[in-house]
Amino acid sequence: MASTSWDPNQYLRFAAERTRPCRDLLARLEMPCVHRVADLGCGPGNSTGLLAERWPGAEIIGVDNSSEMIAAARKERPAVRWIMEDITQWAATSDPKFDVVFSNAALQWAGDHAELLPRLMTRVEPGGAMAFQVPCNFDATAHLLMREIAASPAWRKWFPEGALREWHVHDLAFYYDVLAPHARNVDLWETEYIYVMPDAAAIVEWYKGSGMRPFLDVIESTQDRERFTAEYLELIRDAYPKRADGRVLFPFRRLFAIASL
Repeated sequence: MASTSWDPNQYLRFAAERTRPCRDLLARLEMPCVHRVADLGCGPGNSTGLLAERWPGAEIIGVDNSSEMIAAARKERPAVRWIMEDITQWAATSDPKFDVVFSNAALQWAGDHAELLPRLMTRVEPGGAMAFQVPCNFDATAHLLMREIAASPAWRKWFPEGALREWHVHDLAFYYDVLAPHARNVDLWETEYIYVMPDAAAIVEWYKGSGMRPFLDVIESTQDRERFTAEYLELIRDAYPKRADGRVLFPFRRLFAIASL
């Protein structure tokens, strides 16, 4: 995962919306007997909690490279073993193995999926599965507007080439080609969620907890970060108009994969 600051409280302002895809992914995992589970990119532990509910007798570890997220997760669930480590580093080791290697909205921050995913499959026990979910709306309006501001003359100085590391995701065919040689079965699908937000500002708050972090972390002063956010809000208001009841519809597309051994 990319090195950037994370605020667990900001992230969890939309805990229900962020956790729903995790529930949907778990619903497709038909594995009644599970002894060991790894939650990669566990964040503040919201996904880990669902894994514990699904398999209450299993040994579960949570892995994340953010000290802030790990601290929040440990406070919420002290009995879980929490590991502060980058997913790529974790994948490079061969032991131990897990019945389920799980990741909810985290692998998009890790590089080189063609190399990473086969390595993660080596951490899966025979008869087990790797399951992950990632956002796949990189070219959605909300993301295009962030990049539009960053490329404008007023902001270009903050974002020289190579300064910004955004998340990335490939298409379904890519993931099938990468996973199929290492799995007995590959299940892939996409879902577009329509989140009903109270207003356009809520969309900005959503991204301040996730996709906007790399942009804000590059900008050094608090005043300039606030100005960037204010400009972004004005563009979001135009792009996501209010409905008759004053609320705003926020489409968000996600990609799911389960590779079974």
